[in-house]
Amino acid sequence: MLYLDNSATSIRKPAVVYRSFFYNTLFNSANAGRGAHKPSLRALEGVLNAQEAAARLFKSDNPMNIAFTYNATYALNMAILGAAGNGHVVATQMDHNSVLRPIFKLGNFSIADADKRGYVTPEAVKSVMRPDTRLVICTHASNVCGTIQPVKEIARIAHRRGALFLLDAAQTAGCVDIDAKEIDADFIAFSGHKGLMGPLGTGGLYVRNPSLIHPVITGGTGSQSENMRHPSSMPDMLHAGSVNAPGIAALGAAINFVLRRGIKEIWEREREMANRLHGELMNMDNISVYGSFNRTGTVAFNINNLGSEETAALIGKEAIVRAGYHCAPLAHSALGTQTVGAVRASFGFYNTMRDVKKFTDIVYRASRGTK
Repeated sequence: MLYLDNSATSIRKPAVVYRSFFYNTLFNSANAGRGAHKPSLRALEGVLNAQEAAARLFKSDNPMNIAFTYNATYALNMAILGAAGNGHVVATQMDHNSVLRPIFKLGNFSIADADKRGYVTPEAVKSVMRPDTRLVICTHASNVCGTIQPVKEIARIAHRRGALFLLDAAQTAGCVDIDAKEIDADFIAFSGHKGLMGPLGTGGLYVRNPSLIHPVITGGTGSQSENMRHPSSMPDMLHAGSVNAPGIAALGAAINFVLRRGIKEIWEREREMANRLHGELMNMDNISVYGSFNRTGTVAFNINNLGSEETAALIGKEAIVRAGYHCAPLAHSALGTQTVGAVRASFGFYNTMRDVKKFTDIVYRASRGTK
């Protein structure tokens, strides 16, 4: 079965990830940082090594500015609820519900529009900012259509207006080069199980300056235990409770694998596959394709006289894709797919150009059969 749902999760992981998770689950499952005994210290070492790997991934000088979470959703909630305060928040039409629902909960927000390619201009963000804007959030790439956003320029606008900038890198960590200093990001939320090819239940948050955020969840950290006040230093301020040490160690192994292979090489391969599919689909009758050619490995499309779920069901015996609204309802208003959703095919590290050809043929047959 052809697997093209890597935007949801990478189903196949590098061998080093399986080995690391197996080894650390069996032998290093003591509670990291909860004692001076050797098992706890070994588990802590796995977490620290993963922090160093993540710091290299984002070109950060300080590994302690990386905190691990269960996924990007937790990281985004920590950043939004911990940094926005009572201030105004700006997000974009292409953002995921992991952003939209927390800001809806806060209530004081504006949405920057995207164009029909799913692209958000810096001017669109600037137009909805206010004097009391505290936080600007932007997905690095759309999880619906893969369009990559001008996040460096958006961050610059945010800072010129005195706001913080949060980058949602759920779709790009591991497959697009991310330089925290070059982008000038205050926070970067990332997922471990997508482009980084780590285990499910892993993710994290990069925090440039710990003084700009307060912990949303407090509790035991294994540090300053004599004090009822929660620690204010990273990563303990965001590591309340026991961390997923085996999963984090395996995520560290995944990040090191990605760094060894080269993010530029991974991005070029995935984008080449996506752009090839985009071009092939555009040449077919009865097919609508969405997004920009400056994209990740994700392509969104519809067979014109079918709903997206119908299309996914039609091709589902031969290929695994996702259909519907992809937890990003506002994005579909920009793309013009608000009534039917979209079919999403997303390539990953282990896909090949042969898969592109195979999937192109599958969609062609499906589209011809519905005329």
